[in-house]
Amino acid sequence: MSGHSKWSSIKHKKALKDARRGKQFTKFIKEITVAARLGGGDINANPRLRTAVTTARQNSMPADNIERAIKKGTGELEGVSYEEITYEAYGPGGVAILVQVLTDNRNRTVADVRSIITKHGGNLAAAGAVAWMFHKRGLITVERAGVDEDRVMEVALDGGAEDVREAGDLLEIITAPEQFDKVKEALDRAKVPVDSAEVTMLPQSTVAISGKQAEQMVRLLEALEDHDDVQSVSSNMDIAAEELERLSA
Repeated sequence: MSGHSKWSSIKHKKALKDARRGKQFTKFIKEITVAARLGGGDINANPRLRTAVTTARQNSMPADNIERAIKKGTGELEGVSYEEITYEAYGPGGVAILVQVLTDNRNRTVADVRSIITKHGGNLAAAGAVAWMFHKRGLITVERAGVDEDRVMEVALDGGAEDVREAGDLLEIITAPEQFDKVKEALDRAKVPVDSAEVTMLPQSTVAISGKQAEQMVRLLEALEDHDDVQSVSSNMDIAAEELERLSA
């Protein structure tokens, strides 16, 4: 799973430096709105909303924006109704891809997603073709350099993590979705410097790619994640860390 974890770390760092933060904020607003619509506006009683709000706050999204998004979700303010859709695809080298979107126009979005995937050497797949390869989990990464790995493992496992394992220059902390916030809070209290944190679809096995296929795959991920309707992209790619760093520079 090292390719997925390394990509999560890279895209998190890019988002923090992204000059187009407005695009990122739009995605946070969509997620908060849908989470509030489905589970109510009480953060303490709605785990999905709590995770969405925490992520938005960590990325410096103003409190007023968060509050308005919640109220749009609960119906206190007028807002757009978004539909959740997951597209399944194969990328270069047979890499499995899940694309999760929130859209107010299904026809527009599927056409855009199909075009992006095809342009970068992949193709959309039928429903169920690749989803079975993934399971929903919390993924928190910590850079191994400069931390006490035994201490990180102790804090994470005591906080409720399922597993902590090495992935190149990162430590991967895996949690059940409902334990994600608890583990993240335990790490924060212990002042463990978290590199990236998200609830995502993790692959159960990986496909190793390199060279042209690796480059095509990175460009495909970047193009998909840049689309306004795309909330998250998961894949089972396995690209050497050094090559992934170079391609995403």
